Amino acid sequence: MATEVKLPRLGQGMESGTIVKWLKSEGDNVQKGEPLYELDTDKVTQEVEAEASGVLLKIAISSGEVEVGRTIAVIGEQGEQVELEPSEPAGNGSAALGVSGDPDEEGSLARAREQDGERGRRASAEISDSAAQRPVRDRGPGEGVRGNREVPPTTENGGRIKASPLARRIARERGIDLSAVAGTGPDGRVVAEDVERTAASGAPVALPTAALPSEGIEVQQLSSMRKTIARRLTEAWQAPVFQLGITVDMTRALALRERLVELHGEGVKPTISDLLTKICAAALMRHRAVNALYKGDAVELYPTANIGIAVAVPNGLVVPVIPGCERKSIAEIATVRATIVGRAREGKLQQADLDGGTFTISNLGMYGIERFIAVLNPPQAAILAVGSIEDKVVPVDGQPAVRPRMELTLTCDHRAVDGATGAEFLRDVRTFLEEPGLAL
Repeated sequence: MATEVKLPRLGQGMESGTIVKWLKSEGDNVQKGEPLYELDTDKVTQEVEAEASGVLLKIAISSGEVEVGRTIAVIGEQGEQVELEPSEPAGNGSAALGVSGDPDEEGSLARAREQDGERGRRASAEISDSAAQRPVRDRGPGEGVRGNREVPPTTENGGRIKASPLARRIARERGIDLSAVAGTGPDGRVVAEDVERTAASGAPVALPTAALPSEGIEVQQLSSMRKTIARRLTEAWQAPVFQLGITVDMTRALALRERLVELHGEGVKPTISDLLTKICAAALMRHRAVNALYKGDAVELYPTANIGIAVAVPNGLVVPVIPGCERKSIAEIATVRATIVGRAREGKLQQADLDGGTFTISNLGMYGIERFIAVLNPPQAAILAVGSIEDKVVPVDGQPAVRPRMELTLTCDHRAVDGATGAEFLRDVRTFLEEPGLAL
């Protein structure tokens, strides 16, 4: 019996993913657990394994954005017949399995975008052909164009603007009045591309035209990762945050790190970041309000320190997570850190590597940055920014002395963490760094 291959939900909140390429072709034998295709999600591009063995009878969607739960292929026995229902084109226009549901209800984000995109492209083509043949008079706000005639936004019974579910969702998220958007869909219906075009221009645009880049300008389309970064940073800036800064004497911490390197000369060499991760874990266990996620109407306090490490990758940033840091030694943290950072830079992270974080450390010290403010990583309640270690002249017993100093800046979501709580956490981090034996 044939088995339908459906797009899996690889992380909490995942609604859709983009099929990058298939690793098998139609007619190939497939073994359960064997990599079948590459999927680009909000956070990472990864290989997805086959959940059944057999022959890849049909690839329903060869590439493009697909909603979670949609059938993308069929695996079965050699010669088995597969019935596929026709539906709207997806990705690069390949056939897809039909999906039932009320088209006027809020539903599949990817399917709605495919439908809206196709309607918008057809309407844009009509507009371009007509515009080339006839002059267009000046239009007032809210007027649209349909073929060679101008169409204001149309309404359904009761005065409701005719718009696709996806267009309504995007308009709500971006605060756009649908009555001011020119619809290019059937009968003046507002589709997703109309709303996005209006949001990009800052005002209603009646005649959609592609802006040609000037000579020498390179235009790069946003990847799924960069779109996610943009969305999450926007969410972060909406949170009422505050920052706390502190300077740490790193004399003992550096000495400890040198000793650890000597003890683990054959393995992964612990870094100051590994030591800091362990120390933050110890402090988080003392101040669980900082080791928390803000969930709108509740704050979740976690019993384990699952610390995310911000890692720069080509054209983006990922935050793989080291779970249970309070239970790991510095050497164990170093080993896990080296593994996940290596996978991140090779583009081989799995969704599981990114899930479950309760606190994040962002270190720019290796770039010579002395201090900076890290943007919150929602829904986490706090993030720590780590600067470089610099020799500074400071008073010691009333006499000037040179000491290695490092600046730490804690950003907190004030909805979950109070100022005094954040200050106590940061104070303990400094105490543990200046006397590491207290944390170990």
